[in-house]
Amino acid sequence: MRTQRQVIDYSLQRRAVLRDVRSGRVAALEVCDASPYLRNAATYHGEPTDERCPICRRDNLTLVRYVYGEELKQSAGQARKLAELPVLAMTLREFQVFVVEVCRSCSWNHLIERYVLGRDGLSELDEDAPRASQSGEGRR
Repeated sequence: MRTQRQVIDYSLQRRAVLRDVRSGRVAALEVCDASPYLRNAATYHGEPTDERCPICRRDNLTLVRYVYGEELKQSAGQARKLAELPVLAMTLREFQVFVVEVCRSCSWNHLIERYVLGRDGLSELDEDAPRASQSGEGRR
């Protein structure tokens, strides 16, 4: 998305958690703790992936995107489909998106990414673009 900025990737943290599960330092039940609300969000608002669950290996993971921001008011904290985000990004000045991967079989869940979207990012992009020369200068 054009206005995406301030991206934080949690893949190293995910790898560390999975390493601890595989080594036995952390029980699978401790990391497979998705709330019923998160599982429902995965069912109705999630985007399926081609990646298998790293814990149970039965189902593919589902990505759920939650949006937060002052301008969202009562709809802050709701799960949104990926297709809805560009519309929100052009409508709102700034909001955060949290991407969570969820296994609907075993309840594995992990925050995998966080970023900011919104119109405020357009002004930053415009400032980085090369400036057009002044019209009429040096022309006859």
